[in-house]
Amino acid sequence: MSTEAVPGVTSPFSTLPVVGAVTTMDAFVYGSFTMLALVALVLHFLAMKTKSQLTSANNPHFKRFQHSFFIVYFMALFSDWLQGPYVYKLYEHYGYASNQIALLYVVGFASSVIFGTTTGPLADRFGRKKIALSFCILYSFCCLTKLSSSFFWLFLGRVFGGISTSMLFSTFESWYVYEHTETHDFPSEWLSVTFSKATFWNGVLAINAGVFSNIFAETLGFGPVAPFMLAIPFLIMAGLIITRVWRENYGNQQVDLRRSCMEGLRSILFQEKILYLGVVQSLFEANMYIFVFQWTPILSSGKPPLGMVFATFMVCIMIGSSLYAMLLSKKYLSEQLLMMAVGLAIIAMSICIYSSSGDHIYLSFFAFLILEVAVGMYFPAIGYLRSQVIPEDLRAGIMNWFRVPTNVITCAGLLLVHNKTVISSSDSMFAICTGLLAIALFSNFKFASLYNSASPVIQVSEEKVPLAKEEAT
Repeated sequence: MSTEAVPGVTSPFSTLPVVGAVTTMDAFVYGSFTMLALVALVLHFLAMKTKSQLTSANNPHFKRFQHSFFIVYFMALFSDWLQGPYVYKLYEHYGYASNQIALLYVVGFASSVIFGTTTGPLADRFGRKKIALSFCILYSFCCLTKLSSSFFWLFLGRVFGGISTSMLFSTFESWYVYEHTETHDFPSEWLSVTFSKATFWNGVLAINAGVFSNIFAETLGFGPVAPFMLAIPFLIMAGLIITRVWRENYGNQQVDLRRSCMEGLRSILFQEKILYLGVVQSLFEANMYIFVFQWTPILSSGKPPLGMVFATFMVCIMIGSSLYAMLLSKKYLSEQLLMMAVGLAIIAMSICIYSSSGDHIYLSFFAFLILEVAVGMYFPAIGYLRSQVIPEDLRAGIMNWFRVPTNVITCAGLLLVHNKTVISSSDSMFAICTGLLAIALFSNFKFASLYNSASPVIQVSEEKVPLAKEEAT
């Protein structure tokens, strides 16, 4: 889930609760966090006991390979989480008005739409390892631009930030899927194990990153630029590990950049399975990003401890990822679990239509928790299904095309809500989100029908643990 703060939203870790002045809302949030954290730990323990988790954990080659991916991917995610809570506050610190800050945000989304679609074909043609390494360099440059208060440098940082985000959420997964399936020939069922673990630990990283960024910016008094400087060493370390440990892999190297972009778009438009899965991803994630800049204003009247609210959201994501692993072991299919995640999101947004129109803060908070559980189930499900239906030679390019509608819808929502033009209230925005999710649910149903009819489920024995290809030969 994106960590970026947005115009009109207070940073979740910039305000700590006042000691000795605990309100009813404070007690409710802290109690919710404690209870849900215990639930998350129990579910994680149970998820680790499922057959797929145990079988994959007993294969030392898989564990070694998975670790080589996680250590890089988690450093990249951690550097992203570190920056998120202080983006808006930094722009405020430099004296920019809210409309100027909104423009900077739109530039970031627009950059991801305009330039992000090219990062996938570039990764497929010139190598995913090279593009992952380029991400570390570009994102470090983005962090350095925050040292300047000049609008030009901040604008340029947002442009490269949009490109970097596209790299982060397409190239790393493309590299991993290729190595998992083509180089090592591990069972495809183990992809779900990796994606479920990645989602769980992403929540843990988000909580810790928020605490660290708050300590460096507020407690130690280094100011809102500190989290951006703190992110650079993690990006450098990730780049060094990529250079030394990762092997290179490619997608389609035979076509030029323009043709590769159009080939990816053509695959989406003319292959129904890919099209419907792309609709689900685009609409669900647009809803998720719109939620990011809605939750703080909705809860602000209760003056909750925003850092703990954010941490509670992350715990719910961890619960969702564990539920995904457990239900998968009970013979639920990934497409069914994706449908369940979209359904939970619809319930959450429907509740918000009512709760945000009146003074129902606790009900809104409950609805947000349901949405975050849905997000925790969504990410491993969509990751696995993408690995099954997207052609390997166009993987990164198609994944970036999926993000184009997401960014366009998010941009539109950000501008309309901020300027109070077409969408003048939160309940109207939540109604639109519910409608988008209803379309996503229908697309999910169509995808599941096509996916199951085209490729019947084959039960693969998990007792037979293959060696890596290089070991077998």
